[in-house]
Amino acid sequence: MSGPAKAKRGIPQKEDFNEWYPFIVEAAELVDKRYPIKGMDVWRPYGWKAMRLIDGLTHAEMERSEHEEYRFPLLIPENLLEKENRLVALLKKARDEGVEPEELRIDEDEAGFKKEVYWVKHAGENELDIPMFLRPTSETAMYTMFPLWIRSHADLPLKTYQMVNTFRYETKQTRSFIRVREIHFFEAHTAHIDEACASRQIDEDLEIVGNIMAAMCLPVLISKRPVWDTFPGAWYTIAIDVVMPNGRTLQVASVHHYRDQWAKAFDIKYEDENGEFQNCHQTTYGMSERLLGAVVGMHGDDSGLIMPPKIAPIQIVIIPVLKKGQEEMVNESASQLANELRAAGFRVKVDSRDMRPGQKYYDWEIKGVPLRFELGPRDIDKNSVFAARRTGGKTPLDRSEIITLAHAQLAEIESELIQRAAQHMKGKTQPLPELIECDGKWTVEGEIADGVVFEIAFDGSDAEAEIIERTCGLTFLGDAVEAYSEPKPCVITGNNTKRRVWLARTY
Repeated sequence: MSGPAKAKRGIPQKEDFNEWYPFIVEAAELVDKRYPIKGMDVWRPYGWKAMRLIDGLTHAEMERSEHEEYRFPLLIPENLLEKENRLVALLKKARDEGVEPEELRIDEDEAGFKKEVYWVKHAGENELDIPMFLRPTSETAMYTMFPLWIRSHADLPLKTYQMVNTFRYETKQTRSFIRVREIHFFEAHTAHIDEACASRQIDEDLEIVGNIMAAMCLPVLISKRPVWDTFPGAWYTIAIDVVMPNGRTLQVASVHHYRDQWAKAFDIKYEDENGEFQNCHQTTYGMSERLLGAVVGMHGDDSGLIMPPKIAPIQIVIIPVLKKGQEEMVNESASQLANELRAAGFRVKVDSRDMRPGQKYYDWEIKGVPLRFELGPRDIDKNSVFAARRTGGKTPLDRSEIITLAHAQLAEIESELIQRAAQHMKGKTQPLPELIECDGKWTVEGEIADGVVFEIAFDGSDAEAEIIERTCGLTFLGDAVEAYSEPKPCVITGNNTKRRVWLARTY
């Protein structure tokens, strides 16, 4: 169906992503944004099931990698926030001044995290002696408990995770899944005997990321964030970004190596084999509902969502095509087919609503159900089922081999989504136009196109990176995990380097 015809049905064209995205997340019944607190959407059953299926991928990876699930309280006392604030402020100041944190006093600076949290100061009519806040993340809550659980080297590694709601007072424009105030959040926190062991955990985290993103057919950019964009409490941060249809990057996951900085502040120690106490080294790994936002943006089209089969709340929808006098026979056959598919592990819905088939097709297209089976008297007579893939293509399937053929159809849809996403990425990364310096002023020799992620060879200073950001109006994503195979001249200094840096417009 052409763009104008679709517009008459109320669907904006995807090329107008800022209109298309908010329309689709509500039309597909993922969320309802009408709740009377900005940035706190109501999850609808279809959207929540999709998110829970994504969570299921994560749970499976956590089980495989021997993480254990915990559940920490929602409320955190104010004094723990102050402790974290002092630590983060100290580490930031040490980083900015190029000195070791031990050379500075922990109370020399203040931090401003209090402005980002929601406060609880009363219980009923009683004012609390110590105010509490809703967790924005869980370092303070978890690391208060770690010293109670870790005694010796035999207790390590400690590999924990939880899936909870976190709360941050987002002041920018909210957008479902992408920028919200109540966040469905996954966080893994680990403790290790030394830096090398913690670094191996980072490698495992990136392997987990690869498995989860592959299941959602999402190609990603993986980069080591620049120092100024690293969380002050981290030694380094590796971020995972998806390139959305408009070319803006969306960070969907991050991994932090903390070394022993948090352990020193929270007294997280263990007794080694020699009977001496050592600080633990720690890592964190976080993801959020942004994953679902990335799926919507990457795979949707002018007709609505296209759900990757592994996270589709409904993998197969069956549409009975009724003929007068044969309704009971067709409905019974559709029910039998659904039961057979469910027994084989498929998520199936029979749409027996009293409406025209065309309206049903439209509804399930918007929701992105990967595979549609149409079943009428003629199909039953031929012992077949008519299949329509959401990615395009229709074909009759032999009813006697329906389980095998359904698996094959879903695999074909997944393959098509991977191919489309790869093609999308291929057109989104380009070299940055040449930078020219004249009398101390820098300009760009060419156009900074919209919808593009740029790459450069860069081996300059933070100040020179800031020059590039201001000149181009782009944000440094950081060093690509895969560097250049051969040295190239830095765009600022001219020195040869293999460092490959990405720049983009970001969410």
